[in-house]
Amino acid sequence: MPLFGKSHKNPADIVRTLKENMAILVKQDKKTEKASEEVSKCLVAMKEILYGTGDKEPHTETVAQLAQELYNSGLLISLVENLQVIDFEGKKDVCQIFNNILRRQIGTRSPTVEYFCSHQEVLFVLQKG
Repeated sequence: MPLFGKSHKNPADIVRTLKENMAILVKQDKKTEKASEEVSKCLVAMKEILYGTGDKEPHTETVAQLAQELYNSGLLISLVENLQVIDFEGKKDVCQIFNNILRRQIGTRSPTVEYFCSHQEVLFVLQKG
C-alpha cells in the first residue's frame, strides 16, 4: 500500500517526476509548494525501493534500475547541488539515498564509485558543500 496515496510505478517514473519537480523548486515558481510535496513523495518512494518496506526486502533488479536512472538522468548531482531548496526531511532522505547508492556493490564492483570517477563534477559539488 502506498504511503501517500498514488504509487509511482517504476524507478524511471520516480526519477522523471523528481527531476521535473526539482526544476520547479530551483526556479522558485508559483507551484513551489506542490513541487515540494512531490519531491518528498518521490524521495520516500526511492527510499522504499532502496531499503524495502517493513517485511519486504528490496528487489535487486529494481534497485539496479533506480541506480541506472539516477546515473543517466544526472539527478544525483542535481540533488546535491540543489539540496538547499529541499525541506529538512527531504534533505535527510537525500542523504540516505546517496549513502545507499554510494555503498551499493555488485560483486567486487562499486558502480556509483565508477560513475563518480567518470563524472568528477559530483565530487567538486560535494567538496563545496
